Amino acid sequence: MTFWIDTHCHLDAAEFSGDTAAVYARAQQQKVLHCVLPAVAVSNFAAVRLLAHAFDYSYALGIHPLSVPAAQEVDLQALDVELALRKSDPRLVAVGEIGLDYFVPALVEDAMREKQAHFYREQLKLARKHGLPVILHVRRSADKLLKQLRDLAPVGGWSGIAHAFNGSQQQAMAFIQLGFKLGFGGAVTFDPALQLRRLAAELPLTALVLETDAPDIPPHWIYKTAAQRSQGQLQGRNEPGELPRIAQQLAQLRGISLDELALATTANALQALPKLGKLVPC
Repeated sequence: MTFWIDTHCHLDAAEFSGDTAAVYARAQQQKVLHCVLPAVAVSNFAAVRLLAHAFDYSYALGIHPLSVPAAQEVDLQALDVELALRKSDPRLVAVGEIGLDYFVPALVEDAMREKQAHFYREQLKLARKHGLPVILHVRRSADKLLKQLRDLAPVGGWSGIAHAFNGSQQQAMAFIQLGFKLGFGGAVTFDPALQLRRLAAELPLTALVLETDAPDIPPHWIYKTAAQRSQGQLQGRNEPGELPRIAQQLAQLRGISLDELALATTANALQALPKLGKLVPC
């Protein structure tokens, strides 16, 4: 049976308010049988946990770099407490979404770069302390992320996912060598994304996992350009049920069957997030 794991979906986002049951049903119809729901701030720790339990999904807890400007040291303490409290919860599979973002203008000033780096380092230490993989936010920051991963590597090495990867081949291989899988989603469906599509086609199949980042990063058949939006067309909402169609494009890029891609990316997800093994059909 071909089925899919969406390794990154923000089902608690406001865009899904009042619609989560229908989104879940459509995902099931498309054989997307499991989603990983990463938190982005202390304020949504409970939301992702409750949704994961309601839909037989899994979740991760962390403070996203876009949430760092408003975050305080007490948030790191709250994350530590919550990770300890939920240690026996089989649905808690990682620390995430954490990382660095050097794309958003408000986050690239020196003071905010240092605050981001501090929160990233401290959350890596918490992942190491609690023995959990990490789900990384990587945006124009791969080299800085890699340095801290090397400096803070746990005994036995890291596992986890570099979400929405869009770096160089050298950076990709560096993440892979450190134990990470690379997340590919809607961005790979755009023909102009030549570098990303080349990576998706040429990187080792054992390194790839699939994701939607729903409701964000819509594939090309949902995306509306700025000109279309100015004419009143609404931006389409991405959701987990789009994953098989995204996977079809990735399979075509690699010249393999959908079944082969499904088997490989499922195995890769279970390797990246080992606690998934008890949550999804193998």
